[in-house]
Amino acid sequence: MSDLTNRSRKILLAVVTEFISTGAAVGSRTLARKYGLDLSAASVRNVLADLEEAGYLKQPHTSAGRVPTDRALRLFIDTLVQARAYSPEEQAKLGQRFAEIYALATDPMREAGRYLSELSGTAAVIASPRTELRALSQLRFIPTRPGQLLAVLVFSDGSVENRFIQIEEVPAEPELTRIHNLLADVIEGRSLGEARDLFARRLADERIALDALRRRAFELGRRATADVNRRGGDVVIEGQGKLIDLPEYTDASRLKKLLRALTEREDLLKLLDKVIAAGAVTVFVGSEAGELGEGDLSLVVAPYTEHGRVAGTIGVLGPTRMDYAKVMPLVDATATAMSEALGGRRGSS
Repeated sequence: MSDLTNRSRKILLAVVTEFISTGAAVGSRTLARKYGLDLSAASVRNVLADLEEAGYLKQPHTSAGRVPTDRALRLFIDTLVQARAYSPEEQAKLGQRFAEIYALATDPMREAGRYLSELSGTAAVIASPRTELRALSQLRFIPTRPGQLLAVLVFSDGSVENRFIQIEEVPAEPELTRIHNLLADVIEGRSLGEARDLFARRLADERIALDALRRRAFELGRRATADVNRRGGDVVIEGQGKLIDLPEYTDASRLKKLLRALTEREDLLKLLDKVIAAGAVTVFVGSEAGELGEGDLSLVVAPYTEHGRVAGTIGVLGPTRMDYAKVMPLVDATATAMSEALGGRRGSS
């Protein structure tokens, strides 16, 4: 907000704060009365007009007060970069709850989403771990018939994926044992995607001399991992009713945009992929969220890890007047608690 005077900045932050609290257009009398500005309503109106001209505010109707634009909300959020973090006691309480969820719940992702929805008062969004980011524990090959192997991929979370591989000659049992031992050393500590890339690099690099056993092992590894779904997982949304019940969605056109965003999830998936790449708490405000909700929604989301690697995302979806000061540290703390429950630590990848 370097282009604003101290007075303009104070009034703009007051407008944003009031709008987040009420969801209604903010008038000069309200600002002068509630925010200790030591200015007359007329003086406040002049500043509001200047802020509107600068693109920070807009007026829904000629006689109405003003509401912040996405630009104003973004600047407000940027002032919260140093927002209050959770205390060690609060983080421990959150961590204990997530440990219970992942130890006892039959569907921990949905239960985690419901819990975050209760804490935030709006909808929670969780992207399940993408297959290629999950830690690979074992890779085994089982002969099934002449010319065919069953590749068994075992992940560190205990899940298993199988696929059949057609080959000219099935290795004898002693050779398969050596292949399994060799691959165990190669995949240790690697995600599926990392192992897949390693197999491809080793086979393509002519400078690396591979004996017959290694070449066969890497070729089998490459074929076993090549076509595993790169997106994997899904998006879980909990607390949709809390979101729909918010006052702004009594308007039929806004409700229609919201329902479209909740059911057609491709735009949401694209945003969540960006967060995985960023590796930190990210806020998408209104138009920054692209087609999601046609500029009428905000998303606060953070990555969580599984055994130290970024595996998915968790966050909050709500209207642009979201309580960012509350939600940003909540999402950050929740992602940390979820990572610890999955046996990882945020930021250690």
